Parts: sequence; C-alpha cells; structure tokens
Amino acid sequence: MMNEAPDAEPDEELEELLGFLRDARGFDFTGYKRSSLGRRIHKRMADIDALSYADYRDRLETNSDEFSFLFNTILINVTSMFRDADAWTFMEREVVPEVLAQSGPDEEIRVWSAGCSSGEEAYSLAIMFAEALGADEALNRVKIYGTDVDEEALRAARSGLYPAKVLERLAPELRDRYFEQNGAQYSFRPDLRRRVIFGRHDITRDAPISRLDLLLCRNTLMYFNVEAQTQIIDRFHFALREGGFLFLGKAEMLLNDGDRFDVLSMRQRIFRRRPGEAGPPYQPAPLKARPLGPEIGTAARHRQLRDLIADSIPAPTVSVDADGQVLLVNSSARTQFGISPTDVGRPFQDLEISYRPVELRSLIEQATHERRTLRVNGVQRRIGADMQFFDILIHPLTGANGLPVATNITFTDVTVATQLKAENKRVREDLETAYEELQSTNEELETTNEELQSSIEELETTNEELQSTNEELETTNEELQSGNEELETMNEEMRVRSEELDEARAFLEGVVGSIAAGVVVLDVSKEVKCWNRGAVDLWGLRSDETVGEAFFDLDFGLPVDALHPVIQECLDTGKRAGPVSIRATNRLGRSITCAVVCTPFDGHKGGVVLLMEEQPVLDG
Repeated sequence: MMNEAPDAEPDEELEELLGFLRDARGFDFTGYKRSSLGRRIHKRMADIDALSYADYRDRLETNSDEFSFLFNTILINVTSMFRDADAWTFMEREVVPEVLAQSGPDEEIRVWSAGCSSGEEAYSLAIMFAEALGADEALNRVKIYGTDVDEEALRAARSGLYPAKVLERLAPELRDRYFEQNGAQYSFRPDLRRRVIFGRHDITRDAPISRLDLLLCRNTLMYFNVEAQTQIIDRFHFALREGGFLFLGKAEMLLNDGDRFDVLSMRQRIFRRRPGEAGPPYQPAPLKARPLGPEIGTAARHRQLRDLIADSIPAPTVSVDADGQVLLVNSSARTQFGISPTDVGRPFQDLEISYRPVELRSLIEQATHERRTLRVNGVQRRIGADMQFFDILIHPLTGANGLPVATNITFTDVTVATQLKAENKRVREDLETAYEELQSTNEELETTNEELQSSIEELETTNEELQSTNEELETTNEELQSGNEELETMNEEMRVRSEELDEARAFLEGVVGSIAAGVVVLDVSKEVKCWNRGAVDLWGLRSDETVGEAFFDLDFGLPVDALHPVIQECLDTGKRAGPVSIRATNRLGRSITCAVVCTPFDGHKGGVVLLMEEQPVLDG
C-alpha cells in the first residue's frame, strides 16, 4: 500500500466546512489529504477574497453556484489521450495479449477507468482494444466503464468531442480512423462510443464494478490519505478477476500488497491480482466516525500501522529500481545531497551520489546478486572545510516472485558519534590519568551505537515516507500544468489583440501619411504628437525632430505665434477655427501664403489637429 506523511493537526474550521459540503451536496472529501485539500480550497477562497473558512461557508450558503466553482477547483482534471506513452506501449505489448489469452473467444472483456476525468483515458482504451482485436470484434466483446465524481467532466466525456489540440498525441492514421471532424472539433467514432459507458462513481463509498479484466486508476489515489487508500485498494482487489491487471499512476505504488498482487512492471506501475478469494469490499464506517478498528480488517489495519510508524522515522533515503533508474528520493536526501525532484526517473549512475562519497553502483550490484543487505560504516564526505560521516545501508527489495525489484539506500549521519570517538582517543592519549573516565565515555558511545543500530534495523522495514513526498510533487505538478494551460489561452487572446492593434495603427499611419497637406496633431499642453509627411515636405522638419516638442518652441518658416489665438479658441470651444492665412517661408526658402485650419481632436485626452496648405498665388 502507498504511504503519506501524517497530516498536520486538523483545522476545526476546515473539518466543519467538509462536513457542510458532505451534508449539503453529498460530496465526502474527508478521505482526502488535508494538505492538498486545504491548498485547493484556499486557492478558491483567494479568488473571491474570502478571509476564513467561516466566511467561505457563508458564501456557499448564499450562492449555490459557488459549489460548482469549488468542486471544479478541488477536482483537478489533468488528462490526455495515451498519457505517458511508454506505459501505454507496455500495456499494448504485454498486458493486452495476456487479457485476450485469459478470455474465451466469445467471453466479454470488462475494463474500468476509475477517475476518468473528461474521458480521454477511456477512449484511449477503446482504441487500444480495437487495434488489438479489430473494430468488429471489439464492438462485440469489449465493455469499458469510465467513472468520476465530477459531473461537469463526465458531461464532456459523454459528448466525445475534443479540439484538435487534445488529439495531438494520436498518430494521424488513428485520429482519422477513430474520430470524425465536426466543425472545429473531432467526435469519437459512434459505434465504438456505445461500448464506453460513463457514470458518476465515488471510489471511496460506492460499490465497485466487478469481474474486471483490467482496472486503470492513475494519479487519483495520491489525493487520498492512508486509510482511504487502503479502502480503495481493498475495493479494487474485490473488483478484479483472478489474474486481472491493475494500472496505477507513476506516483503510486503497492509496496505492501505482495500477498494480493504480483508486480508485472514496477516502472510502469502495472500489477496483477494473485489467485485467491477476495473478501467483500470495505464498507465505510458511519460519517464522522471511521476509527482504526475491526471494521477495516486486521491485515489492512496492520498495513496502516506500519505506514504510520515508518512516517515517524525520517532519514536520507534513495531508492533505485531494477533498471537502474532513480525511483524515490525523500526530502532529507534532497536537502543533504543536493538532489533535485527532477532527478527522479534519471539513471542513478548519472547522479554524483552514485560514486561520491562512496562507489554505490558496485555495492548495489553486489547486494542484488547476493540478495543480502550490505552496510558501509564511517564513509567520509567533505563539505567545504567540514567533514561528515555516514553509515550506509544497501538493502535489496524482492517481489513476491523472489526476483529483485528495487534497492533501498539509507544514509545514517554518524558525524557526531565519529567525532566523539576521535576526541575520546585524543583525550585518552593526552590524559592517561583520566583513563577510567574516558572508559566510561567510551561505553556510553557504544550504547549510542547500539541505539543507532536499532534505529537502522527499524528503517529497513520500510521506505514509504518518500512515496508521500513524490505524491505531493505530482499533485503540485498537475496544478501547475492546469494553471499553465489557462495562461496559454490568455496569451493567445493577447496575441490576437496585439495583431488587431498593429493593423489599426498601420492603417491610421497610412491615412495620415497619404494626406498631401501638412497635418500636425497637438495635445492639450500644445506638444506635437503627430507630424505627417506633408508637414515634412512643406517646412523641412522631420517627424523625429518635432514629436514630443512644444509646438510654439519650434523654429521653422511658419510664424507660430500668430496661431496661438486660433489654437486656444479651438481648445476652449471644441469647435473648428479658421482658416487663417499667414505669410510664411517654406523649406525651399520661398515666401508663401499658408492657410491653417484648426480642428478639435477627439482622441485620447483631447487636443487639436492643424491642417496647413500653401495657397496658390492669384495673378492680378
């Protein structure tokens, strides 16, 4: 069973809010991890400026629409077609042939996608079995159930309509074979759609679908606490046939269920139900009263107690799977050795810790080959001018079939004990007269070493604390992905708006530039805001020499002081003034008569527009 770090002390206001949601709308979130649940509720509260859980409950009581917004915030729907391609490839090559081999030629194949969100996973299953069996046989034999607690997501799943972006992961030939274009969207093939049944189902409370050949529940269990996870796995075990397959998310494990499930692929999180009768699915205790008592079952209770005990004993720990990939890294190991969460999944040999402070790769191979725990004491690690000492335990883990599945590496910091031993030796050499006192200190150190050894032996029984850390990281990653998709949509809207503004600006600049007469735009402070090409040709001043300058400070062939009354009148009255004929000198030095018309400018913050034209000289 998976494990989680213990939640903090319960927040009474949060618990009261969860009870209100359960009683008012039938959504029971009491089995969810409080850290993730509290973070999602606080996100919604921040969106509407609710300062406390009590304030938010008042909002829910006065606005029924708020329930939908809250549930959409809590129920993170991050999915895609054939998500995690390597895992689906393994399913297609290894699992589907086994499912077909175990079923008779006319026997129905039953598949359940629990927590299906908007349906991409369920339709991916339909495509996978149609490719393996052929569409006609799949229509007759395969029945796929997709369930979720989010009604809005289920409505999207039932429609079977998806935009082109959602289908990018599909090969073009699969998209053309199983989807039909419907305007800007694609609809799933109608005949296969009838073999996919969607419905609301709460995996913590409702009876499970039975006699399943394959059950998918990916990145859903990680949102629940230990007790809820135990109940759900009991239900899944009851739902599967003997030899049925269970497919979990990459952040989820079944480390303590070896008596009920065999590991088919630890890396892809695919397990097979072992032969044996399944007890009835776990029935939840009455709401607000789910004690750790006989109703959970002795085996489940023992697993839960082991998980809780393991959570209370932190130590830097790294786990490596049988393929040499980093499987788990707890928070102490990341802090102590500078390992990043992104290093999970990388080859262990690429990390510095694999060869410094000690060569671990060969020790892992030796422990796996000899199938025994190896211990390396007093390993030195230099950090700047300081020296650390570690006792390192390399413990191989085997599956129910006896084959190695992973290796757990535990680092016990014995720096203090090592330094005390060295100090004790120096004091004994310098002060021989205090031998008896030093001997007593040495005995105390031996006692400390025995206590440390006892702690190490307890740590060997489990490493599940870092599983909870990985689940939290996966939760955060999906939240970030959901936020990133929202930002991409906003960015696209801004890009379209920018293009429209660029087109409008270019159009206006073209209009102003095409006017042969001189056009000058002044703001209310009489600074030049626009100086068109006609003004350049008339007076010889370029736009970059005039824009932003005070109009009456410019020195060119037009006596601008003569325009002051006209401009002021236009600003005061908001009506057109002029034309005014003024003697001026153009850019060629020739005397001309310039007609100036002043028109109010209705643009941003107001101003005036000056239209200046050279008047023709009339003979006579």
